[in-house]
Amino acid sequence: MTEVNTNTGPLQGIRILELGQLIAGPFTTAMLAYFGAEVIKIEPPGIGDPIRRWRSMKGDTSLWWYSIGRNKKSLTVDLRHPDGQALVRGLAEHCDVLVENFRPGVMEEWHLGPDDLKAKNPDLVYTRISGYGQTGPYADKPGFASVCEGISGFRHLNGFPGEAPVRPNLSLGDSIASLHAIIGILMALNAKERGVHKGQVVDVALYETMFNMLESVVPEYAAEGIIREASGTTLTGIVPTNTYRCSDDKYVIIGGNGDSIFKRLMTTIGRDDFANDPAMSDNAGRVIHQVKIDTAIADWCSQHSIQAVIDQLEAVRVPVGPIYNAQDMAEDPHFQARGLFEKIDVDGDSVTIPGMAPKLVGTPGGTQWPGPKLGQHTDEILRTLLGITNDRLVELKEDAVI
Repeated sequence: MTEVNTNTGPLQGIRILELGQLIAGPFTTAMLAYFGAEVIKIEPPGIGDPIRRWRSMKGDTSLWWYSIGRNKKSLTVDLRHPDGQALVRGLAEHCDVLVENFRPGVMEEWHLGPDDLKAKNPDLVYTRISGYGQTGPYADKPGFASVCEGISGFRHLNGFPGEAPVRPNLSLGDSIASLHAIIGILMALNAKERGVHKGQVVDVALYETMFNMLESVVPEYAAEGIIREASGTTLTGIVPTNTYRCSDDKYVIIGGNGDSIFKRLMTTIGRDDFANDPAMSDNAGRVIHQVKIDTAIADWCSQHSIQAVIDQLEAVRVPVGPIYNAQDMAEDPHFQARGLFEKIDVDGDSVTIPGMAPKLVGTPGGTQWPGPKLGQHTDEILRTLLGITNDRLVELKEDAVI
């Protein structure tokens, strides 16, 4: 695995210590590393982050690892060993940010909590990702993304009326929590840079980040007692926006909920009566007539192939598009033109991983190397940052600390 330090991203010069595993913490640091930060990932000796063995494998390593571990340096440390804890405290003195996603209280048990580390490095931005946050009656509960998506109110809205709520086939709660952690880190770094506040604790709770996505659900309940329910493929209170089956059994998404867009859509599908009906001229009226409108669109789509539907609606500037799978995305020229697939070298073989958004024109991010081998940078980091001698490295290895 060749490491090339050519990242011109905006976070150059920021050093981050990652003490996390699986998704929420590691995805946070993966994005920060993509945009130039130096990330030192602490992993358990011998086994490493469990995500190294999740899902499809290339040899003895998960393909996912090469993506989520990209641009990181791997250092193995036994966090349960006092000497390992001492090493991490020393490393934290040389870092701008720490990211951890252990159960609340674990870092304190290891003498690696905010008070422990800020005694020597008060500017440290200490970022904590957990299921329910660091305080409150639920803080000690196990907080997997699936459970937190449920209690957040998010899952209640997914699926079809009268059926069990549906989960997306992704760990969405973890990824959304990661994005909130990144926002918190960048705000804390900005506050420190402007002299507003020294390094502070960023407390990210998975259930709260999903709660943050609920749009008008809370004020509608508070003001009018409305409890929004699951609505299948539609969006409650916005008409028409839905998924329709075409004659070739492929599905298309049509968003015709703008007033002028609705008229163009109805004219195109041969329903001038709907296009010119004052009762459907605004969204409030269309909500009342949702069934009639959706039935008309569904009937029209069922008579045309998906490509014919897309071509006709795009010609009149109605938002429309297919539902893609992985193969569709890989073959799409727009995805390719936008650089959403990056090829990396892994032991002489080419592996494709996703590029990351957003696009920055002046200081773009990029992948310099894939997820490293377990402990690949241990000796280098301990020598350069902590000045540990070769003899001491041998002792630490013999004691299974690193």
